This record gives sequence, structure tokens and C-alpha cells, in this order.
Amino acid sequence: MDENGLKRQVKSSIVSCLRLRISPEEIADDLTLFRTGLGLDSIDALELVLELERKYGVVIADENEGRQILQTVNTIVDAIERQRAGGEASGS
Repeated sequence: MDENGLKRQVKSSIVSCLRLRISPEEIADDLTLFRTGLGLDSIDALELVLELERKYGVVIADENEGRQILQTVNTIVDAIERQRAGGEASGS
């Protein structure tokens, strides 16, 4: 899947898992997901971490890593691609 397809899929995952009342297309790739941007909170972060682990195999080891990864759709996609590349390199 190309990067744009993955971004669309991640946006759809965010909207469906958090039951947001917006369409995935309304989420800009670089929109901040927490605070002033989309306005997500810590409960949303937990649900999103679980969704990313289940659907994309993304492992978020700690809170600091989570803050880095969950900033925007772009940072989530980067993390998915990094972890997939690492898994392929190690033969997983």
C-alpha cells in the first residue's frame, strides 16, 4: 500500500475507533491530534494505541514514544512504516 493509502486508512481508523463525528477526509495529514487540533484526550490516546497495535502491529513502548508517534497522521504513518521496515529487516 502506498503512503497516501495508508494515511487514508489511518484516518478511517481514528474516526471509527474513537467514534468521531467527522469524516476521515476532514483530518489533515499534519493536524495536531491532541489539544488545539482534533482535541483528543488521554482516553482517546489509549484507545488509539490499542487500535494501532491491533490493526497495524505498531508497538508503543512508553508514554514518551506515544507522544512522539501520536502527534499527527503523518507521525503515525511514519511509525507504521518504520516498524514494518524494521520487521522486514529482521525477518519477521
